[in-house]
Amino acid sequence: MSQPSVDVIAIGNAIVDVMAPSSDDLIAELGLVRGGMTLVDTDRARELYDAMGPAREISGGSAANTLAGLAALGARCAFIGQVADDQLGEVFAHDIRAGGIDFTTPSREGEPPTARCLIFVSPDGQRTMNTYLGASQFLPAEALDEAAIADAAVLYLEGYLWDPEEPRAAMRKAIAAAKGAGRKVAFTLSDAFVISRHGDDFRKLIEAGEIDILFANQDELAALTGESDFDAGVAALAGKVEVLAVTRGAEGAVAVAGGERAEVAAEPIDKVVDTTGAGDLFAAGFLFGHVRGRSLAESLKLGAICAAEIISHYGARPEADLKALTASV
Repeated sequence: MSQPSVDVIAIGNAIVDVMAPSSDDLIAELGLVRGGMTLVDTDRARELYDAMGPAREISGGSAANTLAGLAALGARCAFIGQVADDQLGEVFAHDIRAGGIDFTTPSREGEPPTARCLIFVSPDGQRTMNTYLGASQFLPAEALDEAAIADAAVLYLEGYLWDPEEPRAAMRKAIAAAKGAGRKVAFTLSDAFVISRHGDDFRKLIEAGEIDILFANQDELAALTGESDFDAGVAALAGKVEVLAVTRGAEGAVAVAGGERAEVAAEPIDKVVDTTGAGDLFAAGFLFGHVRGRSLAESLKLGAICAAEIISHYGARPEADLKALTASV
């Protein structure tokens, strides 16, 4: 097996985040689930955008955010995702390439437009996300560069993109390409609502040994395993994947690999500004440690530091120097 020239290649939603501060009263008035993620159609997206205060546009998308963190740490990365040939598509493509990430998926002509996530940020930093998937849900299997997938040490997939049929087929094809080349497959469960729709698929992938590295938060862990007790949920999955990493918000994170269990506390910060992307950047730090051969505890620490950086400001792309922040690990 040849040495990979790329550390991580990811497939995910190509989304631009539209973020605005919001009162909890407005969130309730709009009938939104505070702290949740809801898929919306074109009309609802327009209604919510009209209700927002002054907003900032920042490239996002779960897997793309993870790659941004990885690239900032010094990893070699590539992204596969679908944008439309429009202004937000140009914004997304510019931002990801400016971060040093290879992105060659051709833009899609015509409707629907590039995906966007309308994010209402509460005073305590909690984010309520409303995602219009637009062009991102039309990523065709033929858009995959199987040679590029085979040339990456890790293929990273986001659960959010499992929902639409076309990219789901693309991700199945990508898993086969990665496995055929002897590479590792990492998967993030993304959200409990995704598990409620596709949990059976995810369990089958795990049972078949298709997923090597699994990322979850404690709510997703409970939804996937049916175990309300955290340790019971970890035990239910620990022997089925090579590496399991589970975040617990302010309580830190736990990882299990090869019978070893490690834990890390959440990094202290002065103020939680916006929790958007905390899990994505935790995955970035952890995966960076993993591909660099760091210990389980060190990989967790790297994840915790990256997550803390991202929740200290608006947006899900790092602003501080992650290399400097993690230099002592």
